[in-house]
Amino acid sequence: MAGYLAGSVALTGFGLDSLVESLSGAIMIWRFYPHPDLTPELEARKEKRAIKLVGWTFLILAAYVAFESLSKLYFQEIPQPSLPGIIIAAVSILLMPTLFFYKRRVSRSLHSRSLLADARQTLACFFLSVALFLGLGLNYLFGLWQADPITGLLISVVLVKEGYSTLTAGELCSCCG
Repeated sequence: MAGYLAGSVALTGFGLDSLVESLSGAIMIWRFYPHPDLTPELEARKEKRAIKLVGWTFLILAAYVAFESLSKLYFQEIPQPSLPGIIIAAVSILLMPTLFFYKRRVSRSLHSRSLLADARQTLACFFLSVALFLGLGLNYLFGLWQADPITGLLISVVLVKEGYSTLTAGELCSCCG
């Protein structure tokens, strides 16, 4: 809502990433919901399907953020400075690394590539938070409105990379070691 009110594509994209993160969490709940009659073969198929679903969430969000960012730059739609957005980004910068660490640890203990893909989404959220913080900060402090949609484009590049990596490899990426 803060992104929409400020006309900030970067902040809106970040908020939508939170929605995608929630969707990814719902996919993980579906993935790990206990089914006593689930064979190892069906479990492997469920794991693979969960990985693909998480990968597609990255790409869908990337397409939206890229379109909105290019539109804002082309039509010179100037976003309003957003102090609440800066605060949200700062809190996210502080929390996301810890959440990533624990998700990655659990995914390794369960040998779950789908949970690891979900952890990667949390790590991507951290990087998005840093980009958002810088973009919003440049607009807030110096009036550099172009920083917001350019940040949105950077966010979309990260999302495409993560989505593509998740869909093609179906396992660890270089960012998660």
